[in-house]
Amino acid sequence: MIEKRRVRERKEGRDGNDRDHRRGSHRPQPLPRDDRAGYDVVLSNEHGPDTLADLVAELGAHARAATPAQAAAAGDFAVVAIPLGGTARVPVEPLAGKVVIDTCNYFPQRDGSYPEIDSGELTVAGYLQAHLPRSHVVRAFNHIDAAQIVSDGTPAGTLDRRALALAGDDAGAKRLVAELYGELGFDAVDIGGLDESWRLDVDQPAFVVRQNAEQMRENVARAERHLSR
Repeated sequence: MIEKRRVRERKEGRDGNDRDHRRGSHRPQPLPRDDRAGYDVVLSNEHGPDTLADLVAELGAHARAATPAQAAAAGDFAVVAIPLGGTARVPVEPLAGKVVIDTCNYFPQRDGSYPEIDSGELTVAGYLQAHLPRSHVVRAFNHIDAAQIVSDGTPAGTLDRRALALAGDDAGAKRLVAELYGELGFDAVDIGGLDESWRLDVDQPAFVVRQNAEQMRENVARAERHLSR
């Protein structure tokens, strides 16, 4: 969970492989470390705050660990990065009214089958939104390797600046995420509501690919949804 203060931010790792590879002949220079916007971070997991001691030490003075309920209550907004099976354990009441950034991906071989997602009744982000009916869920950051959030950001106006997409039903929540993308060095591409967030799923053209904003829009448009009956 994130509290408002500008420091460097880091997201804990996510499943997925970088399968791209639309780079030019040279890579733009990343943002200098001092120019990276971040926030005070309250980390949590299902194993307890003590298990996060090493990560807190790595992140420094602006990070601390807490229980999920404590972290949810402390943050101005939340970032959820868990397997789908952990959704039921995400605190509901402390996140009411808050923006929740959903970075989760659905891997049936890891998560098992979710018929409501397989059938198209819900998207992955819609599944979290159903659990958090009074929160403002935005799908974001699910289609970039965690380490590249730190390494790939570049100043605004950089040629072929990497773009990241977002999807959500609340305009204010999407503005917050778009601003966060910009602070971290990425162009933001709004692809619509949560019902369109499947276009960022695993194995879709936009998933874990280095792409600029124009390429992102093209890849999102090329997405094909495969539903079970």
